[in-house]
Amino acid sequence: MVTKSGTDAAFGFRVHSGWASLIAVTGPLDSSTVVERCRIELADKAIRGSVQPYHAAEPMELKEAERFIERCRDASNRLARGALKTASDGLQAKGYRITACGLLQSSARPLPAIASILASHALIHTAEGELFRDALVEAGTHQGLPVLKVKERDLFDRCATELHVSADELQRRLAALGRSLGPPWRQDEKFATVVAWLALAVMKRAS
Repeated sequence: MVTKSGTDAAFGFRVHSGWASLIAVTGPLDSSTVVERCRIELADKAIRGSVQPYHAAEPMELKEAERFIERCRDASNRLARGALKTASDGLQAKGYRITACGLLQSSARPLPAIASILASHALIHTAEGELFRDALVEAGTHQGLPVLKVKERDLFDRCATELHVSADELQRRLAALGRSLGPPWRQDEKFATVVAWLALAVMKRAS
């Protein structure tokens, strides 16, 4: 669980099939520091097909598909919990207090029943993303952390509202941060950083 004292920090996540980019930030936006960045695994490689579980389940009978996806979901939840605990423990040992998580969301509509998902290739892709995002939400909740969900397409608009910083200024600050950190500094790390900034700012205002 999170500690009661220390310098406030927040996690940010950008999810892919079977893994996510994790960033932890601390400090105000104009002097923010990235204190952790890593890739966390969210698919159990011991389960064949777990990186794309709905794709793997597509040719199965419905009941078998349901059991398989639930097995993959349970494994992803376990991996996400372990990854967040490891990251939290490491940062807390350095004097940071994790206060929140920020998670980038897709713009997809709520998913239908599994039979309908498996009948649509587009929904299969959507469902896989949601499975891994849900694992991170569950892990954050398990750690006692509020999870701020932000649609990726709304990320920079949300920053303008919540952080009072324009998209151009935000890009400038991200570029400067990337120069000081060095690679990797791809869109994954940049967007995870921004959503972590948002989560940290929202939590500070709420406390």
